[in-house]
Amino acid sequence: MGNTVSCCASPESSPKLPSRQPAERLEEFHTSTEVSDDNTVPYLQHISDREVPDELASESNPSDHARASTIFLSKSQTDVRDKRKSNHINHISHVSPGPLSKKYSSCSTIFIDDNTVSQPNLKSTIKCVTLAIYYHVKNRDSGRSLDIFDEKLHPLSREPVPDDYSHVDPEHKLIYRFVRTLFSAAQLTAECAIVTLVYLERLLTYAELDICPANWKRIVLGAILLASKVWDDQAVWNVDYCQILKDITVEDMNEMERHFLELLQFNINVPASVYAKYYFDLRQLADDNNLSFPLEPLDNQRAQKLEAISRLCEDKYKDLSRSAMRRSISADNLIGIRHSNAVLS
Repeated sequence: MGNTVSCCASPESSPKLPSRQPAERLEEFHTSTEVSDDNTVPYLQHISDREVPDELASESNPSDHARASTIFLSKSQTDVRDKRKSNHINHISHVSPGPLSKKYSSCSTIFIDDNTVSQPNLKSTIKCVTLAIYYHVKNRDSGRSLDIFDEKLHPLSREPVPDDYSHVDPEHKLIYRFVRTLFSAAQLTAECAIVTLVYLERLLTYAELDICPANWKRIVLGAILLASKVWDDQAVWNVDYCQILKDITVEDMNEMERHFLELLQFNINVPASVYAKYYFDLRQLADDNNLSFPLEPLDNQRAQKLEAISRLCEDKYKDLSRSAMRRSISADNLIGIRHSNAVLS
C-alpha cells in the first residue's frame, strides 16, 4: 500500500504506454522463461518490473491524477506571457492610468462572487472551458485526428464545409457560442462543463489526438454528450441532441459516442480531487486572461445566508469530532481493563 509502484495498472492497460504487438509480447515471454534455472517452472516477471511508477502516471494523465498540471493551462502560458509583456509596455507608455477593470473590496464594501467549487457559475464556467478549448486548438502540437471526428466526413449541418476548414482556427466567441447553445438547449449544469473538459483532455492523452479546426466541434460534442450522461441525474438522450442539431442523425451520434468510449478505454471516472484541480485551474486561466467573475457587494441577506451555511458546517464537524472522541475513549477503557489474578488450587 505504501509503495510508489501501483498494483492496479499494467503496461497493457495503461493509456500512457504505446500498445505492443503480439509478437513483441511473445518474444518477451520466451526471454523470461529462458532466465529460469528450473526447466519445469517458467520464470514469472515480478509485478514491480511490469508496472509504471505513480510519478510517471501523474505526469502523463492530468485527467486521472490530481498532482499533474492540466494541459490547457500549460498551453495558455505562452499567450499569457505575451499579454503581460504587452500590458507592461502599454502601462509604461501611457502617462495617466486608465479606469480599473476589477473591483476591489474596501473597509465599507466587500465584493464576493457566486462561483464556488461545489456550485460554479454557469456562464463564467462555460467561458473558461471554451477558452481552454481555444488554447488547445491554437497551440496544438500537430494535426493528429480520426475520421470519426472529421467534420468534412461527418458534417453537423447541411451547409457546405469550406475548403479551408482544416486550416482556419476558430475564435473564442465561436467556440463559446457553440457550447453555450448546447448547454442552454439541453439545460446542462456548470459542473457538467468541467467534466466535459476532463473527458476532452483524457481523450487527447489516451488516444494521442489533437484538437484542430477540422475536429473540434465533434470532439466537444462527444465530450458534452458523455459528461451529461455521467454527471446529470436526468441525462439527455442522443435523440435530444438531434433536435438541437437538426441535421445530425441518431446513428451518427451513437457511433461517435461508441468510439469516444472506446478511446477512453471506458474510463469515465472523475475523482473529486481531479474535478477540484480543473475548477481552480480554470479560475487561474480566467484571471490570466482578465475574465472577471460576476462580483456583487455583500449585503445583509447574503451575509446571513453565508453565516447560516458556515454554522451548519461547524456543527457537522463538531458532531464528527465528538463521535471520534467517543471511539478513542472506548478504546482507552478497553486497554485499561485489569484482569484479576488466577487462583490455582
